[in-house]
Amino acid sequence: MKDLYLLDPDITFLNHGSFGACPKPVFDAYQNWQRKLENQPVQFMAIDVYEHLALARNKLGAFIGCGGDDLFFIPNPTTAVNTIIRSLDLGPGDEVLSTNHEYGSLIRAWEWVAKEKGFHFIQHEFPLPLKTHKDFIEDFWESVTANTRIIFVSHITSSTGLIFPAEEICSRARKDGILTIIDGAHVPGQLALDITAMDPDVYTGACHKWLSAPKGSTFLYVKRDLQSFIKPLIISWGEAGDDPGPSQFLKNNQYQGTRDPSAFLAVPAAIDFQKEHNWNTVKKSCRELNRRTRDRAYKIIHTDPICPNTEEWLGQMASVEVDVNNEQTLKDTLLETYKIEIPVFTWQEKTLLRFSFNAYNDEHDADTLIGALKEIF
Repeated sequence: MKDLYLLDPDITFLNHGSFGACPKPVFDAYQNWQRKLENQPVQFMAIDVYEHLALARNKLGAFIGCGGDDLFFIPNPTTAVNTIIRSLDLGPGDEVLSTNHEYGSLIRAWEWVAKEKGFHFIQHEFPLPLKTHKDFIEDFWESVTANTRIIFVSHITSSTGLIFPAEEICSRARKDGILTIIDGAHVPGQLALDITAMDPDVYTGACHKWLSAPKGSTFLYVKRDLQSFIKPLIISWGEAGDDPGPSQFLKNNQYQGTRDPSAFLAVPAAIDFQKEHNWNTVKKSCRELNRRTRDRAYKIIHTDPICPNTEEWLGQMASVEVDVNNEQTLKDTLLETYKIEIPVFTWQEKTLLRFSFNAYNDEHDADTLIGALKEIF
């Protein structure tokens, strides 16, 4: 499937997790929407766009297990979570419980608004290695107090590449009367997602990562009975404009003047692409390659695994700790000497190397990485 992507053939690309990679047919659909927009901008942006967005929302809703009218498109999960944070009625004494594995920009957003409003943003520390999802839940709930109003966690973490038990967290939080906000940036296209079954209060997922839609396409889902509380991050025309809705939630949030919706409208093409290429088989193959590669890497780098090598914790992405003096030197060496695009970064005073595998990767790509690590280490 390498030929179906626009990636540089001279680079071993093991960093799908950062921005994704768009297949040629999906990118063609994206450009076709841009051409339609430019062909008649007024008709498209003032009239047609609402119908197109509704069709795209409904297609995505069917794919992720929720109603199309209960979500809207947004450029990225950071914008989505900021929208929610700014809408929450939190104040002194209230607590938002999270973990030390969350995405850096969102930690900063929570801490920023917590300082403004006086609530407490608490990051539960999980010592490594993690063991089981059951242990995770019990450990996490030790930080729940009578003041915990919100739980904010990743479904798949960015830095550590771990699958967290989001469905179990939502279930237990519901019983305790705690709202759940789930950052599922890495989930659509990597894990099967049924939002109705999970029943979070808020869920955001990037379509441009593992679903491989064009860059800048993300959704924000909000449970129906909470939608009236959501304030738009950017106030635009809303009910004073031409958006037919059908709800205030959509009128306030889905349209912002000249923002190009083409990436949003190409999401159905990304869904169709995966259906046409038997994506369940693709994902299974990539998960197996990911775990085999992790085992091979640990034989070279000799550090302790951060979790068991199982499907409970790992999908198509894994992070391993590496003992190096300079993370940037390792990243530069892998790219410049070995032509491998892969992230190396500091997390919790550990240097992590994170590899991810998608449809365009194969065993040869893993061999290239392992060969480089053998020479470097």
